[in-house]
Amino acid sequence: MKLVILGRDGTLNQYRDDHVKSPEELRPLPGALEAVARLNHHGWHTVLATNQPGIGRGLLDMGALNAVHLRLNELLQASGGRLDAAFFCPHTPEEGCSCRKPLPGLIEQIGERFGADLASVHMVGASLRDLQTAAAAGCVPHLLRGDRLAGVPEERIAEMLDQVPGAQVHQDLAAFADWLIQFERRERAARGEKLEQDTEAGAL
Repeated sequence: MKLVILGRDGTLNQYRDDHVKSPEELRPLPGALEAVARLNHHGWHTVLATNQPGIGRGLLDMGALNAVHLRLNELLQASGGRLDAAFFCPHTPEEGCSCRKPLPGLIEQIGERFGADLASVHMVGASLRDLQTAAAAGCVPHLLRGDRLAGVPEERIAEMLDQVPGAQVHQDLAAFADWLIQFERRERAARGEKLEQDTEAGAL
């Protein structure tokens, strides 16, 4: 399965220190919805994985979170895209759960639900925590500068990448989508070339 796991705040929508508590507070980042649609059109399934400690802190309830995600899906559909599912951790750090990123529990749940080999799953987020989660789950890690990391010095970005070997950085979700589509094309071309070489060797 071609699967991309997306963070939410700072990846799809503007990051807020006080959490997105209602559909009215949801502000999609420029080009993010169209990037999801482009991935979908190239055969990639997209799944949301987000920490929502605001639930555990009483800042919003399940009804409010569902309303936010319903609005997000409506906006995505208007752009020609979709999320296959939204997985979230409702716990605060103090609760010591196994599903709060950077622990891999939430990602492992997604892998089980979709029958995906996590080693081939690309995970995209806008924080060091997202990179650490991807590494802990065995996914391919990607970091977005987006709005959450805007203004962060290059030295700090480099430090984040050094902590997660193999991580790649992109300007935003649109840039990641462009990269992944081109990466897949190169991989297919390489496999096709190898298949042709193997066929020729067999004929000899």
